[in-house]
Amino acid sequence: MLLVENHPDGCVLCVRVSPGASRDRILGEHAGALKISVSAAPEKGKANKAVCLLLAKNLHVPASHVSVIAGKTSRDKKVLIRGTDARAVAQALADV
Repeated sequence: MLLVENHPDGCVLCVRVSPGASRDRILGEHAGALKISVSAAPEKGKANKAVCLLLAKNLHVPASHVSVIAGKTSRDKKVLIRGTDARAVAQALADV
């Protein structure tokens, strides 16, 4: 089951990232985290930016509403999605 927690500004999503992939895509759930592959390299925040853009596109929220709040240099990250709640995010990602 995907771990999505409510936050005062929106909700927090646990993400497992595989940078340097052939394309950007959401792979599904893995150990409570959303597994994502991005083509961007894990340098200078490029992979983090790609993760935020991919999530924003799939959740239909502005890219400015998605940010990495923990794990900026790790494969395991926590992403804040502003202006929504955990239930809406979990439901939107279930359709992906």
